[in-house]
Amino acid sequence: MNQPFVNTSPQVSDEIRQTTCYMCACRCGINVHLKSGRVSYIEGNRDHPINKGVLCAKGASGIMQVTAPSRLRAPLRRVGPRGSGAFEEISWEEALQTAVDWMRPLRDTAPEKLAFFTGRDQSQALTGWWAQAFGTPNYAAHGGFCSVNMAAAGIYTLGGAFWEFGAPDWERSKLFVLFGVAEDHDSNPIKIGIGKMKARGARVIGVNPIRTGYNAVADDWIGITPGTDGLLILSLIHCLLESGKVDLDYLARFTNAAYLVNSTDGPNKGLFVRNAEAQPFVIDRRTGAPAPWEAKGVQPDLGAVWQGHRTVFQHMAERYLASEYAPEAVAERCGVTALRIRQLAAELASVAFDQAVEIAQPWVDFRGDEHATMIGRPVSFHAMRGISAHSNGFQTARALHLLQILLGAVETPGSWRMKPPYPKPVEAHPTPHFVSVPGKPLSGPILGYVRGPEQLALRPDGSPARIDKAYSWENPFSAHGLMHMVIPNAAAGEPYRIDTLFLYMANMAWNSSMNTAQVMQMLTAQESDGSYTIPRIIYSDAYASEMVAYADLILPDTTYLERHDCISMLDRPVSEPDAAGDAIRWPVVELDRDVRGFQSVLLDLGARLGLPGMVNSDGTALYKDYAEYMVNHLRRPGVGPLMGFRGTGAEEGRGAANPAQIARYIENGGFYQAHVPEAASFFKPWNMAYQEWAVEIGLFDTPQPYLFNIWSEPMRRFQLAAEGHGPHQPPDHLRDRLRQAMDPLPLWYAPFGDADERFPIHALTQRPMDMYHSWGSQNAWLRQIRGHNPLFVPTKLWKEHGFHEGDWARVTSANGQITVPVVHMAALNPHTVWTWNAIGKRKGAWALNDGAPEATRGFLLNHLISELLPPKGDGMRYSNSDPVTGQAAWFDLRVRIERVPAPDGGASLPAFGAVPRVVPEGGAK
Repeated sequence: MNQPFVNTSPQVSDEIRQTTCYMCACRCGINVHLKSGRVSYIEGNRDHPINKGVLCAKGASGIMQVTAPSRLRAPLRRVGPRGSGAFEEISWEEALQTAVDWMRPLRDTAPEKLAFFTGRDQSQALTGWWAQAFGTPNYAAHGGFCSVNMAAAGIYTLGGAFWEFGAPDWERSKLFVLFGVAEDHDSNPIKIGIGKMKARGARVIGVNPIRTGYNAVADDWIGITPGTDGLLILSLIHCLLESGKVDLDYLARFTNAAYLVNSTDGPNKGLFVRNAEAQPFVIDRRTGAPAPWEAKGVQPDLGAVWQGHRTVFQHMAERYLASEYAPEAVAERCGVTALRIRQLAAELASVAFDQAVEIAQPWVDFRGDEHATMIGRPVSFHAMRGISAHSNGFQTARALHLLQILLGAVETPGSWRMKPPYPKPVEAHPTPHFVSVPGKPLSGPILGYVRGPEQLALRPDGSPARIDKAYSWENPFSAHGLMHMVIPNAAAGEPYRIDTLFLYMANMAWNSSMNTAQVMQMLTAQESDGSYTIPRIIYSDAYASEMVAYADLILPDTTYLERHDCISMLDRPVSEPDAAGDAIRWPVVELDRDVRGFQSVLLDLGARLGLPGMVNSDGTALYKDYAEYMVNHLRRPGVGPLMGFRGTGAEEGRGAANPAQIARYIENGGFYQAHVPEAASFFKPWNMAYQEWAVEIGLFDTPQPYLFNIWSEPMRRFQLAAEGHGPHQPPDHLRDRLRQAMDPLPLWYAPFGDADERFPIHALTQRPMDMYHSWGSQNAWLRQIRGHNPLFVPTKLWKEHGFHEGDWARVTSANGQITVPVVHMAALNPHTVWTWNAIGKRKGAWALNDGAPEATRGFLLNHLISELLPPKGDGMRYSNSDPVTGQAAWFDLRVRIERVPAPDGGASLPAFGAVPRVVPEGGAK
């Protein structure tokens, strides 16, 4: 009776508000528990389609983002030298007027002198539209140094891409193979999916130099040598073709494998043979005569030869059956035995063809042919940055998509499936627009997909029209821009000088740049007259990151629980293969400082500048804030940022604006779904039920059936230009590079970083499951999981260098040196070292104490990576990027290591001076 009472179920909250997480790009549904208006607890929303109540450490720790000492508290104007951290607080009116005073003269005279680049924000439909209205071609988001190779290769090949635009058929897949996937991306959905698969007895195989996360729970792990994934994949294709284990019916019906490739020497060689209507055609097996590819009942002949022209299929088979792709020829390079390659190929074939699944669902294809059932190949794949962030990443991603196609394992039951608004052909995407006219918007979207040299973003003299040189001969398919080249090019004045650099949530002075030490110098570089080489820098962020001290004007953002956001079908939605879906964020807590949501600030700036679409006819603001934009903006008639509860509240996809739309989303848990009809669930690119549904809800205006591109005509057009054909010609020094990189069939070439034999070891980074944004490692809860990062060393190198527990190593690249603590790891490719990304912080940033482990033992590999490749014999220095897309080649890094004594004080090197504080120290140790 004298025992104390312990309440084992205390009241967590007095109110629950449902919104969308922002602690990674999964965008899970969350229940935010409040006590007296303050966040007390965050849990997963069990009714949400993305995470179904599952929440990771990042999501649960969102509470600490709202209370972080590093939060900026008011607009700031620099009053000392750039980089000094000397700022004064100013009012929002002063801040906005200052920005307008800097921007208006540029819009009136030279809009391209504003460079607007954003980090991992999720409002690119808005930011891109704003930049287009301003009239600058210099806009992009972070994809250029993240995973544009995945996005572009997917669009050009399949009309859809890995990551948030597709997912395995978790319910039916019997074999799941991951290439280069770390655990930070899509973490909750993949964890849920792998759990389902393992419960059914399905197998999971991880192909990754590093065995952590998903690879650690895989049934089999292939510790491949970095940068050789494409070679392994093409060897698997060799084995499948050799054994006849490819889906010929799928290839004939749904891909361009039956198109005829022009064999006549001249400007059309390698393009498709076309009819009088300039359309590609096929040879019908029934008649042996040419027939339209989309004709009802046509049976395309994969082995046809017509007037000396052979099909894509024959070119493909000839290439990949060559002995150079045999497992015995590639095994040593890939670090995988020939036997293991053949075993994997056999397993793929066995599951795809011997364990096929069939659904009793009739459907009609775009030709009008009726199918009684849906037959599926239960093999699914997923890939991410591990294969993307190499200089051969685009072609590697294309090779993986070809492997999927040959197995008939895209958009079939049990395979990898696309999420609305995908699939859609490359022709349904815009081309890039770049011609700046003072006082005018651009004539169309800034980012897009080029189909030929005539669509490159070049000025009349042939020089790049963009500061990052995207869409130039150096990187023709750079659909996400080259964010890692913006500051180096601006500092060099190449291809021209800019006036104002406008950055949002892009930590370019630290972990979001290569060559970090030099980039910090570039940000403070001055001309002979004392003016800054980059005259003005405007930065918006919620936190005092390393980048803040290098700005001239700070526009402080809110945290994600304090503002409206739109996770839109126009951008990066929360769809699933069986449902189109979007979501919102809304202010679930009140602001306690003088900050504003960046999206609302951007609309305010647009109105003050008089940008079209942001002002009424009398010049007043059309939208008072982002919430009003989310409800009232129309991108096409009836199609706005949010698809749910339109018009009267009962319309979806298309409909008039509904003033109560956001309230309805809040009532519905913060999300909306439009379910794909059952007959439209699979074969979406060719299924007329899906095409008609997509038109009905506003994804398309007309049906868009298409064929997958095994042979890429856009790539061949660039090869032809490099061979001297056509009116648009590349510089001579780029011809050989274009001939190789723009091959219309997937190929493999060694990563550019492999060329320097002085550095025999591969060095990689990856994000842990408990971190995503760089802000994660200032989070008080997440820091308890991972407060610093060591360099992981494989057993082979550990023994060769005589390392012991507690040792340190000097790591040297062609670009610099770091000295860091090392840890032994057995489950690691024997020629590879690696570390966690973005854990290391610069002293003084993020309100961390100067002695915080992130700022002492933590480190970045960025210091070792140059944004430029070493000089070549032609005197040119190219960006350290994929030559097709401009994807930053982070993972091409090669190093050597040596055992050294621990530095004095036990801190990693280089040890930069403390960045001047713009918020008080938070006291965290």
